[in-house]
Amino acid sequence: MGPVLAGVLQLLALIGALALAYIPLGTYMARVYSSDRHLRVEKWIYKGIGADPNTEMRWPAYLRGVLAFSAVGVLFLYLLQRIQGILPGSLGFSSVNPAQSFNTAVSFVTNTNWQSYYGEQTMGHVVQTAGLAVQNFVSAAVGIAVAVALVRGFARSRAGELGNFWADLVRGVIRILVPLSVVAAIVLVACGAIQNFSGIHEVGQFMSGHQQWNGGAVASQEAIKEVGTNGGGYFNANSAHPFENPTPFTNLFEIFLLLVIPFALTRTFGVMVGSIKQGYAILATMAIIWVGFVALMMWTEFAHHGPALQLAGGAMEGKEQRFGVGASSIFAVSTTLTSTGAVDSFHSSFTGLGGGITMLGMQLGEIAPGGTGSGLYGMLIMAVIAVFIAGLMVGRTPEYLGKKIGTREMKLAACYILITPVLVLIFTAASMALPTPPHSMLNSGAHGFSEVLYAFTSAANNNGSAFAGLNANTDWFNTMTGLAMVLGRFLPMVFVLALAGSLADQRPVPETAGTLRTHKPLFVGLLVGAILIITGLTYFPALALGPLAEGLAS
Repeated sequence: MGPVLAGVLQLLALIGALALAYIPLGTYMARVYSSDRHLRVEKWIYKGIGADPNTEMRWPAYLRGVLAFSAVGVLFLYLLQRIQGILPGSLGFSSVNPAQSFNTAVSFVTNTNWQSYYGEQTMGHVVQTAGLAVQNFVSAAVGIAVAVALVRGFARSRAGELGNFWADLVRGVIRILVPLSVVAAIVLVACGAIQNFSGIHEVGQFMSGHQQWNGGAVASQEAIKEVGTNGGGYFNANSAHPFENPTPFTNLFEIFLLLVIPFALTRTFGVMVGSIKQGYAILATMAIIWVGFVALMMWTEFAHHGPALQLAGGAMEGKEQRFGVGASSIFAVSTTLTSTGAVDSFHSSFTGLGGGITMLGMQLGEIAPGGTGSGLYGMLIMAVIAVFIAGLMVGRTPEYLGKKIGTREMKLAACYILITPVLVLIFTAASMALPTPPHSMLNSGAHGFSEVLYAFTSAANNNGSAFAGLNANTDWFNTMTGLAMVLGRFLPMVFVLALAGSLADQRPVPETAGTLRTHKPLFVGLLVGAILIITGLTYFPALALGPLAEGLAS
């Protein structure tokens, strides 16, 4: 079997598995967030944190819950790293320095999971399990909660309330993320991923000295890393490491895990707003972009330019021999079109255009299908923009799901889509203009610029993957990427929840003959076009200086 055919067959198998999980998982999540019943363990949690899960919140109260919970998470994880040296199970590692502790705490609380350190040489068992793994669960649950709040804004009328943040948070963890992660971890252990709390041990003698590895609760963290679209790996090599990703089957399984909730949430959206067709329209938009990016990435990486690539069957530099070009291309596109950030190959070693595709996937806003929750609310914001564009074309007041899109709604949507590009471009420009940051670049020219652009694209979009080659473990990059992660996560949530509150306050508008049918293929095409054009106009100059220049020169 040729490598191209193998890649296509893996893609088809992945699509089939996602299709099988779509309806049951999406419908189940809709029931979870629509139920009035509380599980016993949930009641214990509510009592412990002093929350009343039956109290409805308007958007300012919901936002305060999100921000307060996240702030406590950052403080706890920061302090845990700073005292690591005196904790049991630290494996002899010292406390993490302040700049890196700040960066890592912010990274995991914002669901970014950017890592400027070697995981197996920096973090002990306590920090990994009680700190990083816990945040993998709750940060993902926060994203789903905000998405559900926006969906309620479309579904409710003259109410103003968006549900209860604490109930949405706890249900997301207890009823969705924990069960899926337990099953996923069992599968990974059965396939060879490690799960233990062993110390550091030598595995061989080499010319350069002893090779040492430490164990850890890898399979369980790997499971929630993918299910929650987190991406932070136990080891520096991330999902290219055989302890995290042992076989081609686990590689495909991990891609399935990082895609399944974001795609299934479109079904949840359709059920909660009372129109399954609307969910299918959002699903179709996401699927078109994802499949298109995968096909484009395979084409660029399989293109045979020269005898070396012909012998290897594609651009194999930086890719795992176990997985090959096809599986690596699917993984790279899936991880950058979601907010996962996990890698099974190194994006800096992709072809110039291939590296640009990974960047563009993040710059779209990671909405195809996006992160857990963040992908859905990002796509719904783009749907509001597309409806507004359609309204301008026909001279009619735009409406979406029975809600008028007026001045206030458009201002909030515009702020949402502008904040991330502003962060990416300003931080990248500052890093290239100042004398010290460029010293962290391994390469010069277009590829070196791509390293910096990729870093801030990843941070501001809460992706967390790295282009490789950039030394980001400096005070400048630890601090600036940390700020980009905080602002890129929570400022958009402010606009999303404010939009949800505005929509929930409205009275539904009756559908007429002139109403745009937002479940039809015409709207899907309009939405895809709006996403690509808006992103292209925003990022094209920066992409032209980096990956496009490199790709056209090769």
